[in-house]
Amino acid sequence: MSLPRVATDAPELAHENAVFRKVTKRIVPFLILCYVVSYLDRVNVGFAKLQMSDDLGFSEAAYGLGAGLFFIGYFLFEVPSNLMLQRVGARTWIARIMISWGVVSAAFVFVTNESTFYVLRFLLGAAEAGFYPGVILYCTYWFPSHRRARVIAMFMSAIPVAGIFGNPLSGWILDTFDGVSGWQGWQWMFLLEAVPALMVGVATLFYLDNGVRDAKWLSDEEKNVIERALAEDTKHQTVHGKVWDAFREPKVWLMSLIYFCFIMGQYALTFWLPTFVESTGIKGNLAIGVLSAIPFLAALVAMNLFGRSADKRRERRWHLVVPSLMGAVGFSLAASWSGSTVLSLIALSFAAAGVLTCAPLFWSLPTAFLGGAAAAAGLAVINSVGNLAGFVSPYMIGALKDATGSTSIPMYVLALSLVVGAAAVLATKKDVVNR
Repeated sequence: MSLPRVATDAPELAHENAVFRKVTKRIVPFLILCYVVSYLDRVNVGFAKLQMSDDLGFSEAAYGLGAGLFFIGYFLFEVPSNLMLQRVGARTWIARIMISWGVVSAAFVFVTNESTFYVLRFLLGAAEAGFYPGVILYCTYWFPSHRRARVIAMFMSAIPVAGIFGNPLSGWILDTFDGVSGWQGWQWMFLLEAVPALMVGVATLFYLDNGVRDAKWLSDEEKNVIERALAEDTKHQTVHGKVWDAFREPKVWLMSLIYFCFIMGQYALTFWLPTFVESTGIKGNLAIGVLSAIPFLAALVAMNLFGRSADKRRERRWHLVVPSLMGAVGFSLAASWSGSTVLSLIALSFAAAGVLTCAPLFWSLPTAFLGGAAAAAGLAVINSVGNLAGFVSPYMIGALKDATGSTSIPMYVLALSLVVGAAAVLATKKDVVNR
């Protein structure tokens, strides 16, 4: 475990901090913007459901299957996409990802039946595959592990930000544009919310640098500071010489299990939160959108507080266990309080604060021990296997809701998943990840 610097190193540490602040201000806000756009296009189907299911006659299970098929495409193309990012460079590949998913997202205006819905959700996942783990890998090019939890938490603030602004926006588009030029509100929503992906994708080609040495906005001395910090950090990693070594690393599969459990809760919220809020008796898409933003506000605060604390204390395990158990409690209470809008929102806010905090803090675990050529493959394996929960979770909720007419049982299942994830975190060795 790395120890904090002593007082005699204070001037050097202060200079290093200043350099990394400069790096953070340069690249993190842009990455947050990219992820806001990504997440909005990934989950706006949750709002489209409020109109689309009735217009096209979709059952709850059919919607859940379509929402989840995104992650099958994501799973199949995740590792190849991340390896291509490493080969051609982050700037070109991230731009390609964003532009292609913007095109597919806009094509949802042509959905007329379940088959076209399923095909486009799969293609959207294939187009977006590699973006998230690619950004996580990109962060390892710039930040050592003891600075990474806070940076990733800042990056993943995009999830609640997308919910805070995207949910009311989606609700407003559904109500305002419904019937304009003969299109339904959900068709306009898909079209209008695809435009930012195309614009930001083009901007990526001009803004991002592939790595430290390509950054013209850094002096040679500043580049040396970053590279020294990264070199010191790699001394603690398990360096794999071959890509396929990642598949033989037991810790990679433990990480995949942990992430799967956390993602079960995350995508239950993002795909079904509008439906959860509507089930408490709320009417009107804009009202549903505004109320659906409240849990994401709670998550935005929690994930950054936990991220700062984890880096300051260089402790990773309990900073994951606590929010995962918070999420389990929140889902359990939401199941019990489903008859009250106010109590349900309180419980869902607690759940959101927990499950959305888990994701950024989780990535400080595998990036602490994975290195070498297998890092890109290892991170992609963990993300792709874990994101299969994005298929299981919405389909499970839809099927159980069709069978029981209630969302209570699915919420208890989600709570159990988070408890299992917490137990798996404690199975990791603290001297491996607490850095």
